[in-house]
Amino acid sequence: MTGGTTGGTATGGTAGGGATEPGEPALLTIGQLADYVGVTIRAVRHYHERGLLAEPARDASGYRRYGTRAVLDLIRIKVLSEAGVPLAQVDGLLGAGPAELATSVSRIDEDLRRQIEELQRRRQHLAELVGGDRLFVPEALAEYLDELRGAGVGEHAVQVERDGWILIFARYPQRALAWLARKRRDFADPEFQRLYREYDQASGWDPDDPRLVELAAAMVGYAGTIHPDDDDVTSARDLDDPTVVALIGSHFGSTSSPGVERLYEYIQAAQAAQAAQAAQAAQAAQAAQAASAASAVPAADGGG
Repeated sequence: MTGGTTGGTATGGTAGGGATEPGEPALLTIGQLADYVGVTIRAVRHYHERGLLAEPARDASGYRRYGTRAVLDLIRIKVLSEAGVPLAQVDGLLGAGPAELATSVSRIDEDLRRQIEELQRRRQHLAELVGGDRLFVPEALAEYLDELRGAGVGEHAVQVERDGWILIFARYPQRALAWLARKRRDFADPEFQRLYREYDQASGWDPDDPRLVELAAAMVGYAGTIHPDDDDVTSARDLDDPTVVALIGSHFGSTSSPGVERLYEYIQAAQAAQAAQAAQAAQAAQAAQAASAASAVPAADGGG
């Protein structure tokens, strides 16, 4: 009795009570397989779902058991995945020969290079975010906005002008550069800067503030002194796209204030008065010319 028990334990018994035949390969549960290769159980199940790793049937105890082939396949899947090979391409590489593998890896490497370049470009854009306006606008416009700030124009007004220019540049990228160059030359004039600062300040004035009338007259008067005969001057007529005109009008309208709205009314009135005076002056000049021509007729007859 004692010898039989000892002999059974030495030749075939296991701690779990099961028996194994000599030379039979050790089988692993899914948890043991994952731990052996260094992946998660969830990853193993995902590879099953993708058809990359064969899924064995359950044994009598309800466990799936994995052998050497599963371990080797899972190691290859892990190596390819960590190298950046998309799972959709892993299956084709598991059984590939050296030449096919080299070609596929070269193609994958090229795809990774392009992805890296795109990521570097995105990183550059993120880095430019600290540059403020320069991420969204041309360098010349960013410099002009800095000039506005340097001249004492408030940040709100700077942002309003910036967004207006962004709308224009989106539709007229080349023409807008010429318009901006003219605007910057005008802004170099100290009088222009003074009027711009007062216009900015007018957004906080009461609509009945008498300074609005004075500012409107000064702005209309100054406008008549710059580029009076220059065809290169930018005005609303240069914006020939009605969509752009509508967007810009909506933009500036939404950022206006009661004081600025009243200022626009005074400007329109001053422009109308200026136009009426110009028309009267033209009529007076024509009348004087006609009178001069008429007075010259008798003198010519007398001389005959």
